[in-house]
Amino acid sequence: DKITTDHISPAGSIKAASPAGAYLTDNGVAVADFNQYGTRRGNHEVMMRGTFANIRIRNHMLGPNGKEGGYTVHYPSKEELSIYDAAMMYKEEGVPLVIFAGVEYGNGSSRDWAAKGTNLLGVKAVIAQSFERIHRSNLVGMGVVPFTFEDGTTWASLNLKGDEIVTIEGLEGDIKPREKKIAKITYSDGTVKDVPLLCRIDTLDEVTYMNNGGILQTVLRDLAA
Repeated sequence: DKITTDHISPAGSIKAASPAGAYLTDNGVAVADFNQYGTRRGNHEVMMRGTFANIRIRNHMLGPNGKEGGYTVHYPSKEELSIYDAAMMYKEEGVPLVIFAGVEYGNGSSRDWAAKGTNLLGVKAVIAQSFERIHRSNLVGMGVVPFTFEDGTTWASLNLKGDEIVTIEGLEGDIKPREKKIAKITYSDGTVKDVPLLCRIDTLDEVTYMNNGGILQTVLRDLAA
């Protein structure tokens, strides 16, 4: 619950052992010159590696006693990796990603890299109980679809482990603002559950952004028209 934009895209110091630190080291930057994520926000290679790298974030895919920080489990290998490394593995495998979250997802400062980094990691949808207003809008602008659960449904009530397959149909073609959708969740034992969702593409302009893949692509198409 209450995952902030700083949890998603931290502005603090870059650790040497982090994916961003490894990238800087590989490119000849001394540890003393790493500085902070906030000062390197013009470098997408650093910022995408810093997405979900906050040392205080807790990913429930690691279990109730899992360690804090930007780590996850890659399935089906069950290997524990940094979120960045796992995301790149999924991207190579052609697997789009979904984030499940609680209430007030994306609260805090309106940090645009929280949405940019999410997109660059290959996340196509975020399903939460509720969103902070600006972050919801930023996700749409980056081509990531926000959804909210119906009242009474949470990621915990669905007994999610992280190895499920999530299918959301009806996102191509004639999308309308605030449509109801169904997430079909296939569990590892083969059980399938249909979960009603509200698609939080709220306006006709946002429908246009999503159809074009994001706000930047929309602007470029308008300029080229």
